[in-house]
Amino acid sequence: MQLTLEFGGGLELLCNSVKIHQVNVGTQAEGMKQLTMKHLLSWVRTNLIKERPEMFMKGDTVRPGVLVLINDCDWELSGQLETVLEEKDVVVFISTLHGG
Repeated sequence: MQLTLEFGGGLELLCNSVKIHQVNVGTQAEGMKQLTMKHLLSWVRTNLIKERPEMFMKGDTVRPGVLVLINDCDWELSGQLETVLEEKDVVVFISTLHGG
């Protein structure tokens, strides 16, 4: 499944400073009929996060302070981890926490 993933607010530093990723996340090979955000987050941790994954995830979800948008809509309105993704969706991760 083709998706666009965007990282901002400092999260891009965890992905070799690349803000936008065009990715292909397989579902058939893993026996899944639908791709959920829970599976996508696991895929991101394994395939994109190059350092300090604890800055992005806590357990099987994003850390508090990370805003997640799916096609410009807050994921809290669409089911969070259970949100089913579709071909060419755009998922944005923005850190709202800043050091000082």
